[in-house]
Amino acid sequence: MKRKLNPATLRSFLALHTWVGLAAGLLLFIAFYAGAITVFTQELDGWRRPSAEVDQVARLARAQTLLDKVQLAHPHSHNLKLQLAPADPELDWYNENYTEHRRYVLDASGQHLTPAAAHGGFIQLIYELHYTAGLPAPWGTRLFGIACVLYGLALVSGIVIHAPVLLKDLFALRAGRNLKRLWQDAHNVIGLLSLPFHVIFAWSGAVLAIGYLMLAPFQFFVFEGKLLKIIKPDLQTATHVEAEASPHALLPLTELLRRGREQVPGFQPSEVSLHDPGDVNAQVTLVGLVDQKMLSRRVAVALNGATGEVLGVDQPATYSPGKRFLNGLTSLHYGNFGDTLLKWLYFVLGLAGAFLFYSGNLLYIEARRRHQQTEQARGPRLMARLTLGVCLGCIAGVSALFLSGALLRDRWDQAVYFGVFFASLAWAFLRPPARAGHELLWLCAVLTAAIPAAAWMATGVSPLGAVLDGHSHRIFVDLTALLLAAAYARLAAATLKRGLDGPANSVWALAPKTSRKAVPQTTGTSRPLPP
Repeated sequence: MKRKLNPATLRSFLALHTWVGLAAGLLLFIAFYAGAITVFTQELDGWRRPSAEVDQVARLARAQTLLDKVQLAHPHSHNLKLQLAPADPELDWYNENYTEHRRYVLDASGQHLTPAAAHGGFIQLIYELHYTAGLPAPWGTRLFGIACVLYGLALVSGIVIHAPVLLKDLFALRAGRNLKRLWQDAHNVIGLLSLPFHVIFAWSGAVLAIGYLMLAPFQFFVFEGKLLKIIKPDLQTATHVEAEASPHALLPLTELLRRGREQVPGFQPSEVSLHDPGDVNAQVTLVGLVDQKMLSRRVAVALNGATGEVLGVDQPATYSPGKRFLNGLTSLHYGNFGDTLLKWLYFVLGLAGAFLFYSGNLLYIEARRRHQQTEQARGPRLMARLTLGVCLGCIAGVSALFLSGALLRDRWDQAVYFGVFFASLAWAFLRPPARAGHELLWLCAVLTAAIPAAAWMATGVSPLGAVLDGHSHRIFVDLTALLLAAAYARLAAATLKRGLDGPANSVWALAPKTSRKAVPQTTGTSRPLPP
């Protein structure tokens, strides 16, 4: 005999699912939509330029020149981070307390430093949106961590709600005139099918964003303030040694990379962190990936920058249990433990997750519709405007970032994204929801459809030319943009149709339908008034 939940208990879980979803939904929409794109961070770096073989020797020589000139410009540098993966090396300079940050590249001649966008270009800005939603760090990251905890509560309550009919309604997608039921079915099906991945995202997101806060009870009440000392070796490759104020030249970059590769066969460093370069205790940490069949492929090698002595090596085969857990959880979150097929799976899951939060807000608005009157409550109307402004503003802003990334200098990226986002948010409050939804979806469609044209203008290579050249990154980005643009256009048309033909007593109605006046009752021989 099957046991059913008490109706009061079920209502409590339904209320919990609704309110925690609303509290975190808008923030998580941005995180999921931006996160889906950042799965292809490395590929997007090659989207703006035709495919070409890169001379590794020339790249390292340019990186060495960049490093030397930054050290000359900042003789007392404490923290530097050199990125080798892009076609043109980039170097981040931080002051001693990490309160000031500058990013440098070399000009076309390779002889002069040029300031680059502090956030690292449009790809880095999309990545930052994934864990801050555009809010200032570190508060945006902390708020996102709290949202992940609420997200986990929404998952648990959703499982409790749908457990009695889990198998029965798993593939139910009832298309018809009842649009609310169709959206409800789509919300449930996508949520249930992708449940294991959402559990991973919620758990790993909370650990990565506010892990130190989650450790606080153990630090103070269980380990008597000693926990951080215990786990500190798992958080760093080698113990940092303070500078001695004894000048010593840094070994050449090629030599440091050679010594790092000797430690782990197949190691390909993509990032070089330097602490106190120019000092006898300078510490250089090489970070990159190795082709091993492990959940985490991250390798880090710490060297003394003055002597080349190996200070520590982190590789998957020798991880400590704590480091294996943390790096494995990070790999699960970002999906960087597999090849192209896995990245596409994470991309689809990211877009599906964004749809879950968008559809959840729409279902909340529809569930609170007043069926007996045209004027709707203030709460659903406010939520409708916020949902349209934040969600569609994020989509339009990200598409605009691709255009600015192709056609403008990186320093304009933040202005472009936040300009489009806040303009969309304002438009959602100035226009009726149905009109705003229709118009903002068309904005998303137009901006997204323009991405292939922007790449054509930036590179001078047509889409057909990119196909013939085998520029696969360009082909996949352009095709994906066109498919998404078509989807946004279809949604725009559906929004307009619902506004015109849907129920009059709805937030999404464009014009209330006037009902016929009732014919007054007559007595005796009097005739009814003409209609």
